[in-house]
Amino acid sequence: MRIKKGDLVQVLAGKDRGKQGRVLEARPRDRRVILENLNTAKRHTKPRPIRDSTRMGGANIIPGGIIDTPMPLDISNVMIVCPTCRQPTRVGVKVKQLKGETIRVRVCKRDGCRQEID
Repeated sequence: MRIKKGDLVQVLAGKDRGKQGRVLEARPRDRRVILENLNTAKRHTKPRPIRDSTRMGGANIIPGGIIDTPMPLDISNVMIVCPTCRQPTRVGVKVKQLKGETIRVRVCKRDGCRQEID
């Protein structure tokens, strides 16, 4: 999976198509990502007490209500935004030699850019 936590991505399909957001969590096994403030679902929650919050005084309570929860998106529905050309792009991998070690670097595949993403 060529998308990592902290990458800026653009949504290609779904209710948030065309919007950009940061990756909060990447799940390579499921091939899904969770984006900041995008693809949210409303969840109704009850107020709950917090256990052992202060060990003194009364119990603290997590307030209930309607909470927006970010939901996972399939990685086929997002595309990385290149930090140099600011365009959504496919990602290539280039093998680079640095101090005698081979390092794999993600690269923008757009014509005329070809800059490193990492």
